[in-house]
Formats: sequence, C-alpha cells, structure tokens
Amino acid sequence: MKQVVQNYKSGELAVLDVPVPGCKPGGVLVRSAYSLISTGTELMKVSEAGMSMVGKARSRPDQVAKVMQSVATNGVPATYRKVMGKLDSYTPLGYSLCGVVEQVGEGVDDVKTGDLVACAGNEHALHAELNWVPKNLYAPVPDGLAPRHAAFGTVGSIAMQGVRQGEPQLGEVALVVGLGLIGQLVAQLLTASGVRVVGADPDPARCELAERLGAAACGDPGSAAVESAVAELTGGHGVDQVYLAAGGGSNQPVELAARLCRDRGRVVDIGKCRLDLPWNAYYEKELDVRFSRSYGPGRYDPEYELEGRDYPIGYVRWTERRNLACFLDLMARGSVDVEPLVSHVADFDDAVETYRRLKDGELKAVAVLFRYPTHAAEAQDPAPAPAVTVPEVRRGGGTPAPARPVKSPVRLAFVGAGNYATSMLLPHLARRDGVELSTVVTTTALSAANAKRKFGFTNATTDLDAVLGDSSVDAVFVVTRHSSHADLTRRALLAGKTVFVEKPLALTEDELAGVLAAVEESGNDRLQVGFNRRFAPLLQEAKKRFGVRTGPASLRYLVNAGRLQHGSWYLQQGTEGSRFAGEGGHFIDTASWLLGADPVSVYAVAPAGNEDLQVVLGYPDGSTATLSYVTTGAPGFPKETLDLVADGKVLRLDDFVRASVYADGRGAPKRWVSSRLPKARDKGQSAELAAFVRAVRTGGPMPVPLESLVATTAATLAVRTGLAGGVPVTLAGAR
Repeated sequence: MKQVVQNYKSGELAVLDVPVPGCKPGGVLVRSAYSLISTGTELMKVSEAGMSMVGKARSRPDQVAKVMQSVATNGVPATYRKVMGKLDSYTPLGYSLCGVVEQVGEGVDDVKTGDLVACAGNEHALHAELNWVPKNLYAPVPDGLAPRHAAFGTVGSIAMQGVRQGEPQLGEVALVVGLGLIGQLVAQLLTASGVRVVGADPDPARCELAERLGAAACGDPGSAAVESAVAELTGGHGVDQVYLAAGGGSNQPVELAARLCRDRGRVVDIGKCRLDLPWNAYYEKELDVRFSRSYGPGRYDPEYELEGRDYPIGYVRWTERRNLACFLDLMARGSVDVEPLVSHVADFDDAVETYRRLKDGELKAVAVLFRYPTHAAEAQDPAPAPAVTVPEVRRGGGTPAPARPVKSPVRLAFVGAGNYATSMLLPHLARRDGVELSTVVTTTALSAANAKRKFGFTNATTDLDAVLGDSSVDAVFVVTRHSSHADLTRRALLAGKTVFVEKPLALTEDELAGVLAAVEESGNDRLQVGFNRRFAPLLQEAKKRFGVRTGPASLRYLVNAGRLQHGSWYLQQGTEGSRFAGEGGHFIDTASWLLGADPVSVYAVAPAGNEDLQVVLGYPDGSTATLSYVTTGAPGFPKETLDLVADGKVLRLDDFVRASVYADGRGAPKRWVSSRLPKARDKGQSAELAAFVRAVRTGGPMPVPLESLVATTAATLAVRTGLAGGVPVTLAGAR
C-alpha cells in the first residue's frame, strides 16, 4: 500500500510503498476514502523539517532540553547517534480521515466489514491507503453524511474540546482569534450553541467565510472593527470567552484577549501560539486561562487509546470518541457545515505536489482533502454515478378546481409578510381588480397588524389553522423563511387550497417527497412556486424573437449575487439551507424554460473559500446551461446576464433592462434590440401573479406544470450532492 511520509532531517516528502498493517485485536483495518490535511499542524511540521539544524532546535526547545538531558546521562557520542538516527527516518503525516472497514479485529462488535467510519490519531489515521485503528479512535458515520465531510471528524473534535473548555452559555459573546480550519469550526460550534461570535484574522477571505457561516462580525485583529463589534455586542463589558486558535510567534493574540475579555472571563488556548501573558492585564481582570488538550479526555492515555478502556460516562461525559461521534452527528443534522471550508481536493497520488504548493503559498487553503483510489474490485466494476431522484407526480383521486363566478373576487390569504412579500407581491395584488386580500398570518401580532393596515387585508391573525379551515379562502401564499416552505405547502394542499409558495419549494429530498405525498393523498395539485423570471415581459419578447430552436443550445447565465449583510438570515445555513439552495431554483427554471426541457444531469464545482458556484446542467437533446453564481464580484456590475446560443442565433439579456437577438439572416432579421426600460426592472412578478390569479379564478391549468416545478427543485438539490461528491449527478427519472 502507499503512505505519505517525511524525512525530518532532510525535509523530503514522499509517497512510499509500505507493508499493509495487520488487523490486531481491539481495532479495525480501515481503507481510506478521504483524509484531511491539517493546514496548521501538518504544515508547521513540514516547514520545520525544511529548516537547518539550528532552526529545528530553535523551533523545538522542548526537544533540545531532552537532548541535553541525554547528553548528561549517556554522553555526546551516544546521544548524537540516537538523535541523528531518529531524524534520518521517515515519519508519517495525517491524523483525520474517513474510510471503509475492511477487516474487524477480535473483541470489536460495534462495526462490521463495509461500514463507514471516521478515524482519529496521529499514529492511526494517517495519510495512507490502509490504517489499523483502535476501538476508541473511530466512530461510525451517520447515514447521509458524505465521506469527505466525515473526514473532518478529528479536527472537529479538537474544536469541540476547545469549546467545551470555554463552557459557553446561551446568550454569551465569544471572540475567536485565528480563523483557520480550527477557528472556523470553533465559530460554527459556538454559533450552534447560541453564542454570538466575533472573529479576528488578518485574512479578509477567512473573515468573510466565518461571517457567511454565522459569525456576527469579523476583522483584522489590529483593526478598530473588532473592538467596536465587541463593544456593540457586549455593551462595552467585553466578551465572555476568548478562543486562541492562532499559531505563530506573535504575542498579539494573548494581548488582544486581555484587552477584549470581560472581568473574570475565560481564555482558552487551542492552537500552538505564543503565551507570554501580560501579568497585570490578566491579574487585574482575574482572567481564567484554560488549555484544550487535543480531541478530549483519553488523549495521550495508552490504556484508553490503545487498549480500548473507556472512561465511565458518569465521570467523564465527553471522551475522545464521544466528541468524535458528537461532531459527526452535528454535521449530519446540518448544525455544522464543513463544505464551504473545503478549498481543494487532491488525488492521493498527488500528495507531495499538494504539500509543496501549500508550503510555497501557491495553494491558499483552509482545508485540503486527499481522495483515495478505489480498491481493485471497484476499479473493475466502477460504482454508478451519484443520482438524485426526480419524484413522479401522482395526483390521486382529486377533482379539478371549480371556476369562480365572474363577479366573485378571488380571496387570498398570506402566510408571512416579510420584505419580499410586502415589496414584490402584495403591491401588485392590492391594486388588482377581482382580488380580495382576505387574511394575513404572521408569527407576531404586530407584523400582521401592519400588513393589514398597509395592504387592506380583511383579517390579521397568528392562527394558521383558522385560515386553512376557512372555506372562503381560495388560495394561500406561503412567503416565510425557507425552512418552513415545504411543511406549510403540504398542510395547505391537504386543506384543499391552491398554493403559491415562494422559492424554494423544499430544502431536502424528503421535504419534496412530503409535498408530493400531500398531492397524491389529497388529489390537489394546484401549486405554483415563485419562479417569476420566465414571466418577465422582456425575456418573453426575446424568446419570441429568437424563434423555434432545432439544434442543441448552449446557455450561459451569470448571477452576480453579491455579498450578504451582517445578520442576514440567509447566513443561517444550518436551518435555512445554502444561499444557492434558496435562490438557485430561479435560474435553473429560467434556463429550463428557455431550453424547453427539464435537466437530466447536474455538475457543480466551487472555488476555494467562498460561495461562488459553477453549475452545468445537461438536457435531453444535448443542450447545456452553465450557471455562474458568484458572490465575489463588483457590486456595480449588473446582477444577471444571460446568453443563449443555437442555430446561428444568439439571445442576450442584460439584467432585465435590455435584451437583444442576433441571427445569421437566414429566415430571421439579423438583429433585434429592445428599447432600454426607463423604469425599475420587471422580473415578471406582476405577470406571474396575474397568471396565478387567472388560474384560480377559472380553474384552468396552473401557470407552470407541477412536473416542471418538481424537476427544478430536484436539480437545485442535486447541486449540493454534486459538490459533496465532486462528480456529475444524474437526475434519475427526469422527463
């Protein structure tokens, strides 16, 4: 088998052929799927190996002390031979991986061959194709958690142990100094615990990443921004805890901790940073300085790690293994999201080059994964590409919606009255003839009262059941946060209402299945999702001018989404899904409408360190649509630009302000350019609402077939699957 090794004397890195480890009792033999490079700990070790002997001595004074003791005991010649022999040997790298159990040792009964496990330990979870891992250093991977994410288990346990040492409580404020891999995970864990986080790091990209993942504010540790954020969040008292997740020789982190921590606050050292404590500052505030020892209780105890002797849970609640299992569970439930931290995935055979690029600064990374080749049997019979199923729509035994009497208004109820509802939907409906705004439902009484006053609702309430049970209500608008869309839609369909739900329809495949189960159970398929761009008059006209397409098309859609403001609930990815999951359906629907088909495949890639996405959709006739969803562009550039190329023609859309069509002149004018719209962009909301109201009034077909809405939702969900696997995803069952 192959393993990554380093010669500490020369600094040489290599991928060596070494013997396969035996499967000893009390552990399992694991074939690696992904292993994680700790860009802090491992690169420090790699950098030290490249130093001169004097440099090595300066970087490791603890080892120099041991050498001097050996000289005193054994003499110079013997000590020299011992030290040089140890230096001139290959040592392993790595300590965090995910793999498949290949063999189970005697005395192990909690896993079996073929199970997926996350493994820990700098002697047992190495960058190697096979590792023997003792019982207390692995944990089964929960169903649904991707192997590349499970490979974060060990570093997640390190972050978790640090957070436990800080003893955070709901409502507290914490400062995380250093937003590398460990710092990013500490910030997410604190946020999941109900703690508001301020981050400090000199790298703006890392600060932005932490804010996207839930931190309240981040900035350079030397800037006034961090101090002002702490003052604002704490009323000037200072943070309750400081977590030192930085490395290097600067004493700035401990000085910053003293300055920004409250009286009798807690300072937790997780990283290997300089700790020359300013005595007066720490004494005057009586700061509690704590250390976090790696993955948790059991670390460095051979009886626990090697012999498998667990600590009683009544005395030690969180051990190494229990921390590992807990972190895996948090990832599986979406409370911690590690995918945005993945900067690069390298093939295991390219390990040496990957380390070189990291060391030289050519590869800027938060987290880097090694992807391992499959074993021989899999190579002969390759595994099928991942697939996301496009569920079949079954309508049950319902009856068509009756037409409304001509003079009877269509009565609408709104669930939710946030910014989008009050700015983009209700203004169009409030002035539309033949529409009565019946009831608005919100979670707070005042927001319902405000919507009633502003838009003329007859009733305002916080009781959703009363609305669903009101037979006079013809249609329900679901305009709430993303996490509630699927459940509210399902309940409204079961109540027999026509439903308009803002995107997204669902955040998971299970949620989508639940909506379709309600359609089948009730027979009610009267559903519209707020994909409004296909109704935009400018795009409608451009499509008409482009004409009928005969050959495959190539479509490019650039979405310059921009950065989110601090505090936006779009940043709550653990509950509300990723930003693309919430908004991406708009652009997939537009592309599918222009191409006249539903996608059959999805391939998604993401650059390191941000939310920019490249999504390639494949269509049945060979057409492709490339969606570039970027958050790092210039704010002055238009948000949406689109080009459709086919049959010698080009359709161009410039941010719903101007459109144009170019042709080769055979059977069509050579050029059509719209007049520039003099007012605000019309992205189709008014026309979409008119079509929806007309369908409710007449009992006719919904504006967009339900099958199309389902296909778009499934394709949006497939983007996350594609990012996790790094390969194209088939949309099984696509039309």
